[in-house]
Amino acid sequence: RVWLAESGGGSMQAGGSVRLSCDFTGFAQRGYCVGWFHHGPGTAREGVAAIFTTSGDAVYDNGVKGRFTISQDNTKNTVYLQIDNLNPGDSGLYMCAADTSSSSAYCRDWLRAGGHDGNYWGQGTRVSVTT
Repeated sequence: RVWLAESGGGSMQAGGSVRLSCDFTGFAQRGYCVGWFHHGPGTAREGVAAIFTTSGDAVYDNGVKGRFTISQDNTKNTVYLQIDNLNPGDSGLYMCAADTSSSSAYCRDWLRAGGHDGNYWGQGTRVSVTT
């Protein structure tokens, strides 16, 4: 059974950092895009970062490059999202999702599309950034 679970959210100060975790099971480690999606207050879901699990290639939304880092730990079936220099605009629900993929190019397109409702999704972890 496919299962994804996010953790690591909470209340943080602007300027700080947070590392979110996405633990997954039920599908092979290789041949997937695993991505992080941000759902801010009153905004649509948007993809922020994704990783192609076969190669470890990462793709990012242009708006987060330099502050967000996605990585994977294959020994733990976990994908991380590090967010540095937090600002209030980073607040919201962060969800991870997975989709089958044969390339990092597909991951980029998938991220830009905001994922697909039919993907495997976790429940999300909430980040609140205050000044």
